[in-house]
Amino acid sequence: MLNNQHCEDENAVEVINRDGAGGVLLICEHASSHIPARYGDLGLRPEWRHSHAAWDPGALALSRALSAALDAPVVASRVSRLVYDCNRPPEAESAMPERSELVEVPGNTGLTQAQRDERTETIYRPFCAAVTDMIATGPRALITVHSFTPVFFGVQRQTEIGILHDSDSRLADGMLQHAADLPHRVIERNQPYGPEDGVTHSLKLHGIAHGLPNVMLEIRNDLLRDQEDVERMSQELLTMIRPALEALSNAGEGGHDA
Repeated sequence: MLNNQHCEDENAVEVINRDGAGGVLLICEHASSHIPARYGDLGLRPEWRHSHAAWDPGALALSRALSAALDAPVVASRVSRLVYDCNRPPEAESAMPERSELVEVPGNTGLTQAQRDERTETIYRPFCAAVTDMIATGPRALITVHSFTPVFFGVQRQTEIGILHDSDSRLADGMLQHAADLPHRVIERNQPYGPEDGVTHSLKLHGIAHGLPNVMLEIRNDLLRDQEDVERMSQELLTMIRPALEALSNAGEGGHDA
């Protein structure tokens, strides 16, 4: 049982639109830049506390917009990925990174196994349990929602929308078949990251392992600056998502039913 210090902050995970019946489950692992008080400020410089290193700006707002359009539940982390990255397994060094791009994280340096275990049990395990609970309600597809910085290690990224997948490319393939419907966008497969970068943990654990068609969306965060941007991007993504889901359903390739 957790002791009281672990209860000083709100829960590590939230479920939005829990009763959504649209057949899709959305996951937003990097929804928040919040650092629970028990970890101090991780030694971060003030300007890094709410930077892209700490969370995915715009990803939660986009998840909410997609949730409303698809009537889909969203499982969202309420803790910064610099405390624990819920898209990484506990054994990965990047689950509690000492450095993220140019950002040093002193509070993650030299963590003991006990300290790593505490974060795993209070942040990662509850998040995974919430996803598992929602999978039990019978969604037919899983979509994870992320954003990425336009400039990484000083290099400007041209990709605007990344459609990522691991060994199961069904949903990604279906979406990419309709990428031409958005000729003004730079849409690419497994960019700006891919499976070789260790970013498909959630897809494998929550999607592939349960037989659910799955995809990871990566949106460049300068396209998610305000609610108007978010709504525009949501509608653009839906022009790819909806026909891809319909094709899977017609092919009988959706996941298990409730």
